[in-house]
Amino acid sequence: MKIVITGGAGFVGSNLAISFRKKYPAYEVVVFDNLKRRGSELNLIEFKLLGIEFVHGDIRNPEDLEQLGDFDCMIEASAEPSVMSGLDGSPAYVINNNLTGSINCFNVCTRAKANLIFLSTSRVYPISLIENANYIEEATRFSFTDEQAFSGISSKGVSEQLSLDAARSFYGTTKLAGELLIKEYCEFYNIKAAVTRFGVIAGPRQMGKTDQGVVTLWMARHFWKKSLSYIGYGGTGKQVRDILHIEDLISLVDMQVHQIDKFNGKVFNAGGGLQGSASLQEMTAICEEITGNKIDIASVTENRPADLRIYISDNTKIETEIGWAPKKTAKNVFEDIYSWIKDNETSLKPLLS
Repeated sequence: MKIVITGGAGFVGSNLAISFRKKYPAYEVVVFDNLKRRGSELNLIEFKLLGIEFVHGDIRNPEDLEQLGDFDCMIEASAEPSVMSGLDGSPAYVINNNLTGSINCFNVCTRAKANLIFLSTSRVYPISLIENANYIEEATRFSFTDEQAFSGISSKGVSEQLSLDAARSFYGTTKLAGELLIKEYCEFYNIKAAVTRFGVIAGPRQMGKTDQGVVTLWMARHFWKKSLSYIGYGGTGKQVRDILHIEDLISLVDMQVHQIDKFNGKVFNAGGGLQGSASLQEMTAICEEITGNKIDIASVTENRPADLRIYISDNTKIETEIGWAPKKTAKNVFEDIYSWIKDNETSLKPLLS
């Protein structure tokens, strides 16, 4: 089997490539990436050692994708992942990369008669519906209640039943547009596809920033004793996200590659779930416990554009229909990131400290 991973030198893509190469040595694993993300070039050395082919190219250029030749399956993991992208008045980049680029990927899958694994996002769900959901404020976090004015949100989080009829960010809209187009490609061009809406994904190899990769950022700032800020919602650090360990994502994608018929024509949420969720306050406590360090954390009361008080993936559908569920806890994620930083401190310090 020949597997192509677009965005393959990034956080998710590199972990997938290395995992598949080690687990399935007879497979041909090809990484396709433009190396735009700082730090992605560090993965090229390991790719070479493992015999993973690297193709330098950009999904926005159809000619670059033609270098790939024939293949059996594409894992499309190449998106611009920041929800802030395009909110500065210039959405051209995120639209061109996430939508036009994805269409180019769909076209090359059609030509190759290959299966498609599409990594979508929880950000397809409208901001206003999530922000206006009923919640309670607890000692260290905000939590959804079961009493809601509309279906799709409960104490377990956000499910696939939530209406999509409102704004969500340019990032979320490009991914939703990709989902809709995949239905057309499957119907009229007979390709098979798995579409998954992932929440926060974290673990080793992620180059954390304030707008994407906050879990790594939180651990890195504690590791090197640098300051942080609780931003928005009163500056208390009670906003919550569920955290999916990269190994749990890999286990799901492995199922999708080898059992595509179970996923074809369906859309699933996949996240850390309620048990894998943490507020910023709770993340701080975990990092203090693991590193033994306490750092200064400022309080900024004003909200950022497109931010959410709470997002937790309700995994009920995928757990019931597929039998997949995350195994790693939020603390496991931070422990593994700490070990990765400690083992690679010299090379990572210029990027993360």
